[in-house]
Amino acid sequence: MGKFIGSQSIQFDKSVYILGAGSIVGKKEGDGPLGKYFDKIGQEDGLFGCRSWEEAESTLQKEALSIAVSKTGIAQDDLRLIYAGDLLAQTIASSFGIMGFHRPVYGLYGACATMGEALSLASMAVAGEFGEYVGAVTSSHFGSAEKEFRFPLGYGNQRPLSATWTVTGSGACILGTRRSHVRITGITTGKIVDFGLKDSLNMGACMAPAACSTIEANLKDFGRVPEDYDKIITGDLGEVGQRILFDLMEKQGISIEGRHMDCGIEIFDKETQDTHAGGSGCGCSAVTFASYILPKIAKGEWKRILFVPTGALLSKVSYNEGKSVPGIAQAVVVEHC
Repeated sequence: MGKFIGSQSIQFDKSVYILGAGSIVGKKEGDGPLGKYFDKIGQEDGLFGCRSWEEAESTLQKEALSIAVSKTGIAQDDLRLIYAGDLLAQTIASSFGIMGFHRPVYGLYGACATMGEALSLASMAVAGEFGEYVGAVTSSHFGSAEKEFRFPLGYGNQRPLSATWTVTGSGACILGTRRSHVRITGITTGKIVDFGLKDSLNMGACMAPAACSTIEANLKDFGRVPEDYDKIITGDLGEVGQRILFDLMEKQGISIEGRHMDCGIEIFDKETQDTHAGGSGCGCSAVTFASYILPKIAKGEWKRILFVPTGALLSKVSYNEGKSVPGIAQAVVVEHC
């Protein structure tokens, strides 16, 4: 089981292990610095053999979860629960992607923080003995996200330097009680934080305050300092958001600059791939976690990390009605064992 600690966190007494993970990405992501770590890489058109970007994103989720199940060595029917989410309206990428699994599903929306939300809820389900094997999967797609939130790709609009590039990819993890070398020992649930920013092309600035809030809460609730983590890893703040996060943390008397990593900065080479501030989307933190971060923890290169996917809670309706862009960040404590 687990227990509440502090104001926002849960510490798990019962072991919750990550048993397997899968990742699939588009060609642009595969050409980036992390390309050799992904399980599967798509072709140039980003359609993955489908007729639309939305169908392609559903295929990403199906593939990622299938890979994770295969690596875990269980049957598909052994999954007791699946927590799944994406960026699209009514989470259609998840619905169409995993309905073929015929397993109980909770659909999630936490914007780009959805992988943190999925892992948190899956951990609680396992720790509470509500499922021996529980899946967590999220996805995003550059084409479907641009179509949903910004402009049709054929419009050819220019992107400011503060903009991030939505990752085409899906990452999935299977959690359970069977021992492995990677254990989730706690979570810190984020609060919605709104600094009144309205620039949807500067997601890093919108999400950085939420990242600061959740990281600060985690350190306080668990009685830790940044040095207790080998890495503090945010989801997709990019270079602009990272700088803001450092400044906000410094104002709280906390320095994380020496051990911070951002998945959005790691996944692309901005000099050669023209991605401006970095990567974003649900798939950004999910594929980086599943392919690059988990193996380092499993091998013991990192003993304990704080994984903090970050999300901007806007919709095309709220944005067009002039609303601000609130942020949220969900933190997961992951340790080698």
